[in-house]
Amino acid sequence: MLKFTILLLSLVSLGNGLFAQDGKALFQTNCASCHSPFTQIIGPALKGAQQRIPDNKLLHDWVKNNTKVLASGNKYFTDLFNQFSKTPMNTFPTLTDPEIDAIFKYVEAAQPPPPPGGGDDKTGSKVVESDNTLLYGILTLIMAIIMFVLLQVNSSLKKMSDDKEGIPATEPVPFYRNKVYIAFAIIAVFIFGGYLVVTAAIGTGRQQGYQPEQPIFYSHRVHAGINQISCLYCHSNAMDSRHATVPPLNVCMNCHAAINDYTKGPKLFREDGSEVDGTAEIQKLYAHVGYNPKTSTYDPSKATPIEWVKIHNLPDHVFFSHAQHTKAGQVQCQTCHGPITEMDEVKQFATLGMGWCINCHRSTKVNFGDSSGNGGNKFYSIYNRFHQDLKTGAMDSVTVENIGGTECQKCHY
Repeated sequence: MLKFTILLLSLVSLGNGLFAQDGKALFQTNCASCHSPFTQIIGPALKGAQQRIPDNKLLHDWVKNNTKVLASGNKYFTDLFNQFSKTPMNTFPTLTDPEIDAIFKYVEAAQPPPPPGGGDDKTGSKVVESDNTLLYGILTLIMAIIMFVLLQVNSSLKKMSDDKEGIPATEPVPFYRNKVYIAFAIIAVFIFGGYLVVTAAIGTGRQQGYQPEQPIFYSHRVHAGINQISCLYCHSNAMDSRHATVPPLNVCMNCHAAINDYTKGPKLFREDGSEVDGTAEIQKLYAHVGYNPKTSTYDPSKATPIEWVKIHNLPDHVFFSHAQHTKAGQVQCQTCHGPITEMDEVKQFATLGMGWCINCHRSTKVNFGDSSGNGGNKFYSIYNRFHQDLKTGAMDSVTVENIGGTECQKCHY
């Protein structure tokens, strides 16, 4: 009986630990589009909710079905409902009590991000990566000059040695008429010129590091990073379409109909160091949609589109599908777009070149599941041969290359 009790307590403790580990994922999946632990967005900040609502059962009921709690006449939740313009919260009847507890445990343990300008080193100053290409070029030129000087010294020493031994001296050939020097110079120019031509041809249309200034300063660090809004909340087409698409302005207004100023977040700065007035940027959004925040009304006649500047471009002869990568391949946005949650003004992180894509396809493993295909992505269930090879041990994993990810017609059909 004692062993059974110890085993039961261990299982309960382990279960609680697992739920706690899942709290962040549950929050980001179910809550992050409307709530932040620290600041108000569509709904209130969640940090301290368990202190504000000490009745844990009531809190669970609110998350699962807030309509039922409002119908009961609870004063706290009725006032909260009225405070947020009587906008009903989504219901989550499938969440269990331990999962809800895990979400709030994560919220209470979450720490606000450090203030901007914290730096990367121990002194607080930002570490700037340097480009040593010019230095290497200068060193190469100096070494080439030294080589030619040594050749001249060697020639002079040979002449002195011949004079001492009585060997008749021949008239030296000027370096500009020396066939060896001329051939060397031609080869060097050909190699260097060919390198520049090939590099320019490969880089046609490439714009790694491209970071244009947008009509409205939109900070991914604030939205996707601090407030933890899912990328797919705005770029919902990325799961089902070739293109992620720029979200329509009504998606912006889902939040900014209620959030009309920027006073609680960290200071915003452009790349040139100039500070950004977040409230003024929100007013630009209102002007484009024809929204009057004082009367909460829209005037369609005043609405104008925002001419966002496209950052990520691929050549017209290249086929790329976001859905193929995000839904079927289950690739995270940051794999291609870099640390997007740390960027204010977004820039192109990767080269997006052919070699970059092929190297990724060669190394990325496909989620086939175990040897029987259990637990894997069902999109790949049709690849019977690979499932059989995994089952027999002939292969230990399957990469994108194995299923045709490096075939020319996959991207150039």
